Amino acid sequence: MHNLPILFSVLPFLVFFFLLFIKKTTLLKASVVTLIFYTFLAVFYWQILPLFLYTSYGKGFFVALDIFIIIFGAIFFLEILKDLKIIKNISYYLGNLSKDYRVSIIIIAWFLECFIEGTAGFGTPAAIAVPILIGLGLSPIKSLIVGLLGNSVPGVFGAAGTPIKMGFVGLNIAGVPLISVLLNSIGFIIPVFMLWVITRGRLNRKKEFFDALPFAIWSGLAFVIPSILVVSFGQEFPSILGSIIGLIIIIISIKLNFLVPKEKLSLVTDKEIETNQSTMSLFKAFLPYMILVVLLISGKIILGKMGIPLALGFKHTFSLFNPGFIFAISGLLVILIWREKWWTITSSIKKGFGGAIYPFLVVFSMLAMVQIMINSGHNNSGILSAISLITESFETVWLPFFAPFIGAFGAFMTGSVTVSNIMFGNLFYVSASNLFLNTSAILALGVVGAGAGNMIALADILTAEAVTGLKNSERQVLKGVIIPCLIYLSILGLIGMVFFS
Repeated sequence: MHNLPILFSVLPFLVFFFLLFIKKTTLLKASVVTLIFYTFLAVFYWQILPLFLYTSYGKGFFVALDIFIIIFGAIFFLEILKDLKIIKNISYYLGNLSKDYRVSIIIIAWFLECFIEGTAGFGTPAAIAVPILIGLGLSPIKSLIVGLLGNSVPGVFGAAGTPIKMGFVGLNIAGVPLISVLLNSIGFIIPVFMLWVITRGRLNRKKEFFDALPFAIWSGLAFVIPSILVVSFGQEFPSILGSIIGLIIIIISIKLNFLVPKEKLSLVTDKEIETNQSTMSLFKAFLPYMILVVLLISGKIILGKMGIPLALGFKHTFSLFNPGFIFAISGLLVILIWREKWWTITSSIKKGFGGAIYPFLVVFSMLAMVQIMINSGHNNSGILSAISLITESFETVWLPFFAPFIGAFGAFMTGSVTVSNIMFGNLFYVSASNLFLNTSAILALGVVGAGAGNMIALADILTAEAVTGLKNSERQVLKGVIIPCLIYLSILGLIGMVFFS
């Protein structure tokens, strides 16, 4: 008899996997159908009390609304920068910091992607970086692989801290940012993986790899160490400030010839490089992001703990510090400074709304489903809540090892660290509590694992393919990223067992 409730608890997940991987439906359709199915089970099997069903949908809506505002603002800001050719100029300046292809590629695929993931997230970094990498002379397949590698580590604190702040909503996350950033420090090996990929097939591969290895390691450390130092400001800043500080360190290193390859190697001719020119000064190109960072820090200090309490049959506080508002204000200031026509705003609003509505509906569906799992124990049937029944299978002493792999699986399926956290965060938390493990550590292992899972996220692969015009190359790309991903997850799992079991 006990097996039937467990079966019904996991059945919606099986429906989700079936729709996504067997029927190959969209993530949105799979999410909505799963929510409807779980609602049906909650009403007719668990006999959930109507108030708690309403509460589940209500909480799911308001948290998804917060995420919608962040994504809308990020896309709005990014589209303005694209229209004004600011992204193109930033790419030019970063790509021309060095004449060595290994240095240029790591700067674009590591620091630029880390920064864009920190500000925008949701698959944007690879979509922007991959075409630039191709422009530097890297093959489309290698560009895709390297772009996906760079879209991993910063995803833990992506879109101004959304994965932790919104992905673990309702949970005690006091220690999660600090433990996550410490675990994330093993991400210094990602530029090494990038170097391994871009030198593969080269005539002097071994020499080219080892000559640039010190620079790759140094680049990794230049991001992760500042990230650790700024995490005390909040989960909004490790990826954003870590990449900015890291890039400054690397620019100084290049100017001083510190740890950079002695022999400068290029994948394109000087004539090809000359065709790509800047249209604005270095200061003007980076000014929008300076404005964004200043406003984010100011907003965090002034509005960080301010919110509007809502009582709609359930309690929810609408935070006044939503990074989405900061993105939008920054975008408007850029329009004023550039003295551009206001039609750019209309176009960016349309693209922002169009880009944000899809993830909003996915996140709402997943959040409402998770809330139903939690609240299903408030019922007339006497059956335990779905979350309580499922966590029994999570309650193993090996949880610290498996948590990163579970998180990565969530990101692989959904293409989002945030959605992975929504799916598994409550399961991790309850299981860790029942096992008397450090809940913050288990959540951190899950979110850092989900960041690593971004390397193999199907949605991100398809987005990057669409940008480059490549088709049906998923198998080749996955082949290139799966080994780095598994190495990364295994290291995380071992750290989890040693320090948190």
